[in-house]
Amino acid sequence: MWPDLVATAKEGGVNAVETYVFWNGHEPTQGHYYFGGRYDLVRFVKIIQQAGLYLILRIGPFVAAEWNFGGVPVWLHYIPGTVFRTDNESFKSHMANFTTLIVNKMKQEKFFASQGGPIILSQIENEYGDIEMVYGNGGKPYAMWAAKMALSQDIGVPWIMCQQYDAPDPVINTCNSFYCDQFTPNSNSKPKFWTENWPGWFKTFGAKDPHRPPEDIAFAVARFFQKGGSLQNYYMYHGGTNFGRTSGGPFITTSYDYDAPIDEYGITRQPKWGHLKQLHEAIKLCKHALLYGEQINLSLGPLQEVDIYTDGSGECVAFISNVDEKHDQHVTFRNTSYLIPAWSVSILPDCKEVVYNTAKVGSQISVIEMQPDNLHISTMLPEGFSGIKWDIFQEKVGVWGYHDFVVNGFVDHINTTKDSTDYLWCTTSVYVDDNEDFLKSGSQPILIVESKGHAMHAFVNHELQASASGNGSDSTFKFQKPILLRAGKNDISLLSMTVGLQNAGPFYEWVGAGVTSVKLEGFNKGVVDLSTNAWIYKIGLEGEYLNIYKEDGLHNVKWISTSNPPKNQPLTWYKAIVDAPNGNEPVGLDMKHMGKGQAWLNGEPIGRFWPRVSSINDDCTPKCDYRGKFFPSKCGTRCGEPTQRWYHIPRSWFKPRENLLVIFEEKGGDPYQICFSRRRVTSVCGLISEDHPPSNTAYNKQDSSSSIRPPAGIHLECPGSSRISSIKFASFGTPQGTCGSFQMGACHDPLSVSLVEKVCLNAQECLVQLSKENFGEDPCPGLLKTVAVEAVCQ
Repeated sequence: MWPDLVATAKEGGVNAVETYVFWNGHEPTQGHYYFGGRYDLVRFVKIIQQAGLYLILRIGPFVAAEWNFGGVPVWLHYIPGTVFRTDNESFKSHMANFTTLIVNKMKQEKFFASQGGPIILSQIENEYGDIEMVYGNGGKPYAMWAAKMALSQDIGVPWIMCQQYDAPDPVINTCNSFYCDQFTPNSNSKPKFWTENWPGWFKTFGAKDPHRPPEDIAFAVARFFQKGGSLQNYYMYHGGTNFGRTSGGPFITTSYDYDAPIDEYGITRQPKWGHLKQLHEAIKLCKHALLYGEQINLSLGPLQEVDIYTDGSGECVAFISNVDEKHDQHVTFRNTSYLIPAWSVSILPDCKEVVYNTAKVGSQISVIEMQPDNLHISTMLPEGFSGIKWDIFQEKVGVWGYHDFVVNGFVDHINTTKDSTDYLWCTTSVYVDDNEDFLKSGSQPILIVESKGHAMHAFVNHELQASASGNGSDSTFKFQKPILLRAGKNDISLLSMTVGLQNAGPFYEWVGAGVTSVKLEGFNKGVVDLSTNAWIYKIGLEGEYLNIYKEDGLHNVKWISTSNPPKNQPLTWYKAIVDAPNGNEPVGLDMKHMGKGQAWLNGEPIGRFWPRVSSINDDCTPKCDYRGKFFPSKCGTRCGEPTQRWYHIPRSWFKPRENLLVIFEEKGGDPYQICFSRRRVTSVCGLISEDHPPSNTAYNKQDSSSSIRPPAGIHLECPGSSRISSIKFASFGTPQGTCGSFQMGACHDPLSVSLVEKVCLNAQECLVQLSKENFGEDPCPGLLKTVAVEAVCQ
């Protein structure tokens, strides 16, 4: 996907790409390095270079990024005496070695700008300034050492440190936030850099879906450059997917879509992508004055101001802002009146004509759907089979093979597995006397479990009795559940699970997980505490250990074939040999009707699935007000729905036929409902008024002395080879509603549909301008007219 993603970013006006370098991906075991597949850093940089873009290399090597363990290898935590991110010789030694390895790799390829390559900046550490003081006497010396170590690499381009308020010269301290217009570097000799502008937010399993409006993102960017900004980066412009077990958190979803301008599947998110593209064009019209001009600030009202940049050649650029969160305001600048909507910035590349306002979105809106594509078996079905043939393998409850160890009490989950797996079994037994009252009365004893996290399934006598978990706000949990016990010996088996390791925070590597207490209530003698019992431990699952999700491990177990796979059966592996979905659209695996587990295609790890439903009582907003400062919980959707239903499978992972799809289900679901879905843009919409600024292209072409204002227009485009097959709605006048629910207003040109069809029908893209050539008669003189269009892509 990389070349297409880079090309789409470039088309969107991006001229530099930032990327992290994931230490635990490149050095999965100590001294053994990997730079293949998705970790082929050299190939990625070459793609950037071939596209003619710059690169900002964020080596870290601590990266946070909602990535497992913040990108630092888990093995490093278990080297005696190692403490992360402080003045610790062991950590510093390993960090320096990895940083040097990456730098030398880049030098060897002549990738630094000082060598003629695309890398213009490099980063050491990440957001350490916010927690430096927590590390006491080890904090500042470590930060200064990191800067000195980076500078000693002699790369010939500047080093940056995000949120590092005391970054020593010449290292540049940068800002990460939703807004950085008020940020000031710690030295007048340093440029004003914004390394992370968050155009959305990450998701955690069981939480609502956060969204940041494009108007607010554009406002933040325009304000930053209005106030002297030099470099602004979106984190993320494309977020992608946390394949396998790479997501951190804990509880970060497999999807890292981030509501980014390019979505997880590589499709432009409209109107966000288009609105920012137009912003980039408008800012670039101002670049000479911004780079070389003198800045003057003038107040135009209590919450309104203009920043003017003029250079020696007479070029003049103005940014007029209105930070009022509620009210549009008329302002007068150079004897001309301008209406500035609330919480917006207008850009005037000649100090006269507004070519862009951050609150006026004229880009098309794309309607994207996940269209089901049933699984198709690749082989002939045996007689008596119908539908999809699944092969089943049942995982054993508790210890499989031989136990790993026995100990009285509980061990830390992460210290035990060392993140080699999500799973850790701990099993004990309890004897129930025939005289227990609950056996005679039919009542049930209560199982009480406490855990540091992250999730757990409780089995009693090999039957699943309860499941519990923490969440993205609190990994710990405690639950009480009535269980069935019988007279005599009863086995209690707990499957403890991690859902991504901690990825940030001071001393985060010491945050543990796993069961801490198990008790039973309801016995004649009172509470029975099993916490100090002898517990038998087994790391991981048998299917994992035998690699049965890979071609070369399939025959390590005996699979049972069926066209009627068991529903709601825990600890079950499902295998099917399927064809690739039709077409060439991006593909997601629909897991709405499954419980929790992991999935693979042709041995490639799709990742953790968990269609955990967010609370119906969460504060979701059907319409988000872009005005006022954004925060992650401001504009949420999908309350009462799964946080993540579909799981991205890159098309490159598929063969035309005979693809091995393997699912491990922990607690039970309905595999018959599993299907592929193709992600498609099914329709595109546009909504624009006569007072919308002209396109930046039109501005470039017009004579700056001309008083002729080019008409506003709607640009519609169907992706790929699809075409506009019909016009679902069109109205020139005063249409109401939003894309998908447009309605005619009191004023409507009855010829609207035919006029739009003439321009757009059967075209891959079209431009509908609000001109007399397109719309002749004025349907309502004296009113501000708008045109709204919805076109079907097929």
